[in-house]
Amino acid sequence: MAKNEVLNAALALPPDVRVEVAEKLLDSLGPLDPEIEAAWAAEARDRFEAYERGEIKAVPGQQVFERLRQKYG
Repeated sequence: MAKNEVLNAALALPPDVRVEVAEKLLDSLGPLDPEIEAAWAAEARDRFEAYERGEIKAVPGQQVFERLRQKYG
């Protein structure tokens, strides 16, 4: 089966099944680097705390994806 066929079949699945498939695919890549995971966790925490302090604003996901579509097609 071609890559596009697999992708299209996966995208046609219900959201809960797509989540399960995505998790299994990520798990298949092997263990994650603990240092990288810790760095991402710290980054997420720092961004959330900055948001709570009012230093940064949240942007709706729909708006973010629209900007990306406009920029990259």
